[in-house]
Amino acid sequence: MAEAQLIEGCRKGERLAQKQLYETYSRKMMGVCLRYVNDRETARDLLQDGFVKVFTSMDSYSGAGSFEGWMRKIFVNCALEYLRKSDVLRESTDLDNTAELVQPDSSVISNMSAAELMKLVQELPAGFRTVFNLFAIEGYSHKEISDMLNITESTSRSQFTRAKQMLQKRINALY
Repeated sequence: MAEAQLIEGCRKGERLAQKQLYETYSRKMMGVCLRYVNDRETARDLLQDGFVKVFTSMDSYSGAGSFEGWMRKIFVNCALEYLRKSDVLRESTDLDNTAELVQPDSSVISNMSAAELMKLVQELPAGFRTVFNLFAIEGYSHKEISDMLNITESTSRSQFTRAKQMLQKRINALY
């Protein structure tokens, strides 16, 4: 079934279309969920919540832009809602209190698999991981992140800086 047919079938509430949409996108969206929470059970819950939101808001997809991108935004927002309720940004710090970053050896990073790098990202404290994902992977600005998470721009920057520092230390410790 083509994507347009899947979308139309889901809009009509057809179970077969919903099942196929789930099967087509569940692995990718689970990856999105796992980037924000490091607990597989919580990620599964977010995956289910995200698909419920996708199916109930199909009419809001206008057809402009990629459908997968539209879905990804729903899943990111589900994860952010969960993280806001969990108060993940408790570990914030001012930029003035952060150590200077040393440029990592690029050969070390190039020798790492994507799975190894993502595992290290998943091990970050939730606040650091959230801002790192939003900024480095999703491409949001610190201003957008501050609005999404109801934090200051400087807190977003410091969370990102601290996340990079922690990743750098862990990468250096491995190699």
